[in-house]
Amino acid sequence: MALFSLLIAIMIERLKLLPQAWQLETLLAWYNKAFFGDNSLKNEPMMLLALLLPAVSVQVLAWFVEGMFWGLISLLLWVAVAILCFSHLKQRQVFKQYIQAACRGDVQACYHFAEALDPSVSLDAISETDLGAKVGQTVAWVNYRFYGAVALYLIFCGPAGAVLYCTVRYFADEAASQKIRLPLVDSALTVLDWLPSRLIAFGYVLSGHFSAAFSRWRRLALQWRMPARTVIAEVALAAETLEASSATPICVQSTISLLQLSKRNFILLVTGLSLLTIFGVVA
Repeated sequence: MALFSLLIAIMIERLKLLPQAWQLETLLAWYNKAFFGDNSLKNEPMMLLALLLPAVSVQVLAWFVEGMFWGLISLLLWVAVAILCFSHLKQRQVFKQYIQAACRGDVQACYHFAEALDPSVSLDAISETDLGAKVGQTVAWVNYRFYGAVALYLIFCGPAGAVLYCTVRYFADEAASQKIRLPLVDSALTVLDWLPSRLIAFGYVLSGHFSAAFSRWRRLALQWRMPARTVIAEVALAAETLEASSATPICVQSTISLLQLSKRNFILLVTGLSLLTIFGVVA
């Protein structure tokens, strides 16, 4: 079910068939507003409830429908959750706007859209070439957060695991965008990101230049307190050769190279899942 759900979800997401109203971030925003609100989430018990309730609800539903109609209902649940969890129309639109700005030579707009891709960090790019490399690292990070990590949790923890990760990620992004601190969120996301980020980063080692990337991965990934974003960004940069000259605008050369690396890495992940499915390791 994991492989089938993953492939269907990626197809739906790439074709942009899921409207904005059904994007997971939109649904989680409604969930937050309807059941909690910003003020009630400032204490730990309510924040813990907000983080766990969607995942627990999905897990209870999965137990309830297990075996119904020869497993068809369970399969539909896996597919529906996968489609929702892989949706990130907002980030795709911002990246498209960045590329369009670069192609028309609007450097100022490039900086604006680059910052919008990941508001939690400041790019501090000193040149257009540096901007391209840093946006490429951000793209690798966004691909990890919305594809790689979600896929790993779906494969090994089922729909509830994917929903838990996406819920914690949503509240972390909300806290960053509003510049507020929510209890438990940062710690929970650090724990949830630790192992998947190392696994996805190792995929970059296998998908790019092995020797340079493995050296960087070994130095960063084995440090317990090393942030997941640093592991992903630095290993991705080491795994890919950035072209010094190209027909494309200078601030997208590095970005496109690292985006292609992320795509190869995800193909590697799907291939690995296919092998695990064939040998019966995952269902």
